[in-house]
Amino acid sequence: MPSLLVVALSAGLLTAIAPTAAHAAGASLPFTSVEAESATTTGTRIGPDYTQGTLASEASGRQAVRLTSGQRVEFTVPSAANAVNVSYSVPDGQSGALDVYVNGTKLAKTLAVTSKYSYVDTSWIAGAKTHHFFDNARLLLGRNVQAGDKVAFQSTGTQVTVDVADFEQVAAATGQPAGSVSVTSKGADPSGNGDSTQAFRDAIASAQGGVVWIPPGDYRLTSSLSGVQNVTLQGAGSWYSVVHSSRFIDQSGSSGNVRIRDFAVLGEVTERVDSNPDNFVNGTLGPNSSVSGMWIQHLKVGFWLMGNNDNLVVENNRILDTTADGLNLNGNAHGVRVRNNFLRNQGDDSLAMWSLNGADSNSSFENNTISQPNLANGIAIYGGTDIAVRGNLISDTNALGSGIAISNQKFLDPFSPLAGTITVDGNTLVRAGAVNPNWGHPMGALRVDSYDSAINATVNITNTTITDSPYSAFEFVSGGGQGYPVRNVNVTGATVRNTGTVVVQAEAQGAATFRNVTATSVGAAGIYNCPYPANSGTFALTDGGGNSGWSSTWSNCAAWPQPGQGNPDPGTGGNLAQGRPATATGSQGGFPPGNAVDGNANSYWESTNNAFPQALTVDLGATKNVRRVVLKLPPSSAWGARTQTITVQGGTDAGTASTVVGATGYRFDPATGNTVTIALPASTNLRYLRLSVSANTAWPAAQFSEVEAYSTS
Repeated sequence: MPSLLVVALSAGLLTAIAPTAAHAAGASLPFTSVEAESATTTGTRIGPDYTQGTLASEASGRQAVRLTSGQRVEFTVPSAANAVNVSYSVPDGQSGALDVYVNGTKLAKTLAVTSKYSYVDTSWIAGAKTHHFFDNARLLLGRNVQAGDKVAFQSTGTQVTVDVADFEQVAAATGQPAGSVSVTSKGADPSGNGDSTQAFRDAIASAQGGVVWIPPGDYRLTSSLSGVQNVTLQGAGSWYSVVHSSRFIDQSGSSGNVRIRDFAVLGEVTERVDSNPDNFVNGTLGPNSSVSGMWIQHLKVGFWLMGNNDNLVVENNRILDTTADGLNLNGNAHGVRVRNNFLRNQGDDSLAMWSLNGADSNSSFENNTISQPNLANGIAIYGGTDIAVRGNLISDTNALGSGIAISNQKFLDPFSPLAGTITVDGNTLVRAGAVNPNWGHPMGALRVDSYDSAINATVNITNTTITDSPYSAFEFVSGGGQGYPVRNVNVTGATVRNTGTVVVQAEAQGAATFRNVTATSVGAAGIYNCPYPANSGTFALTDGGGNSGWSSTWSNCAAWPQPGQGNPDPGTGGNLAQGRPATATGSQGGFPPGNAVDGNANSYWESTNNAFPQALTVDLGATKNVRRVVLKLPPSSAWGARTQTITVQGGTDAGTASTVVGATGYRFDPATGNTVTIALPASTNLRYLRLSVSANTAWPAAQFSEVEAYSTS
């Protein structure tokens, strides 16, 4: 496994970078992911988009590639592999297949795609819309591919939106442990045709103190298992031993010492019914148990844990496409360690501790990688004592969710609020945070929330990296609207880059101390400090030293800052284009249009080669008076001087654009920062800024690293 790599998701392009700290954020994974928008395609790139209910908003990187019949997306394999898992979406009610090509040769196998497990409605959850658009499908290629090889997926008729491909070198199936009891010896059917429930029960009863062996095959269980204790359930590997069950273990008590490892449990859960125990584990495994090496998919919840699960270890698992939580410690969990897991496409919190009926305590979520929770938080801590959240990588949270939430939201009683010391250390949050439709304003990437009672625990937030948050980085709020205080918070050693609005969003009374928090490319202002309800008390920010880049304060508590807006001072004229949706007539793989509005002059958009004219369009969100446009290329001297012939166009709707400045050759020269400024007429009012490029003297494509629009000349 690539234990020395951490995956960084930036502007839709997946990159591996060497860690500089003692350990990198996220899990060490047996696969490498490649974003579809960075691949070569004949389809249409969608996004970026952060609007609740849109397909792109739920995609990894907020971008994906839509294929219609005959269109394809071709990935360059990043490392040796013999298997692939694809995250995709098809329109509601449809199913089909993708043809698979390796280095131009069509495989006999196809990749089945379906909407069966998608498009979930939860009308009883306030603020929810239809969500859970994506699904995952996996395939053993039947051959080895090497780094640099090409693997393509082509639509055979059904419209398919491809999000990301995970390439993996799957090891051979392992053999049966000596002395174990095979489920097939008790009559289990590895073809999946017969009902193997009783055979599994008989094997468990026979193997007390030993191992139940699940050989390669597909096994169908029609009801849940119970009485599971003092036993190991072991498969030949999660790609080989597959159990089909929507309720695998359901039990309220166990003496513990359960080991579950190395097989897959695939459910048939297509909706979320909270009264049904449609979970991989519902209840308890008992003390001193462990779960590792599992592939858990298409269930309501992976782990809904109640009762005595003391010292449980959950590690090295994949939890995909659950209609609700990935894992929830539902009270009275002590000494539980959840580490090095990969979670994608949860319909609620990906990982949660909820201290109902008794406090969770001395438990931790460590070094997990979480992507695309589509109705709640990446990690949520609802109450509990002495809890730790360490070294996690969380990306692309959607409506009603932050990357990490530390909260006293109780939902039900009896509830145990946060107590002792809550440690939040070494986490990386990418594109985390979203608008809460119930509040009518954003939720930060990392939220501390006195929802139902004051926070009196000590909350230490250290060594945090927050990148490309669409709104704020840190939020302090009393989400129930009662104005309870948030106290005893220490934020130390944070790096915030390209946050859409503010670094600190303070809406509660209370206090926090900030030390060595640095911010760059802040969208509106450093601090929003407007407690709710009004006059409920102030939030005191103590400068502990070493802070930089976020000293300004939003000046108008009557209006929420918008991404990239800048403080409401008409004389300053902030960049109106930064972070706004960008589209293009064509793009080279790895250089999507979003790169031109990401605030990073070193990333860039490049159009399709040899296909002039090419155009990039930025949606400013509303009609604006634009007085000048600043265009940039990467400042490195490696980018030689060049002249691009550019026409500036604009309009108030997406379908029409009139010429603002006619075709003109503009010289980009590294000696002058590779920057061009174009003055616009004072009467220029537009929402859609369109730059059409008809020539480039140094490259057969249009290129911009940043497109900036200003209301001042």
